[in-house]
Amino acid sequence: QVQLVESGGGLVQAGGSLRLSCAASGMIFSITTMGWYRQAPGKQREVVARITSSGITNYADSVKGRFTISRGNAKNTVYLQMNNLKVEETAVYYCNAQYNSGGLGILDAWGQGTLVTVSS
Repeated sequence: QVQLVESGGGLVQAGGSLRLSCAASGMIFSITTMGWYRQAPGKQREVVARITSSGITNYADSVKGRFTISRGNAKNTVYLQMNNLKVEETAVYYCNAQYNSGGLGILDAWGQGTLVTVSS
């Protein structure tokens, strides 16, 4: 299994920046893609950004040019640099890791979430 722990959420004014971090433990050698998702009150969880083990990234259209996802040198950490934040991006941000479990195929692991509040 893979366990994920996020950090870095908090309160920021609109236009400000935050950096989220996520550290993975457990079967980290089996992790393929890591990413960030978010869920605003009353809305479905949506993908924000993802990065593969080879460094290929993709972003939601709404965050392109403002958010940057990266992985640490040890490959078991992932970061999300968020710039020029908007009020409507207030949400709980979740770290995700897809990993090869062997017999059970590709599974998803989720962190507990970290709250990002953007004030006007």
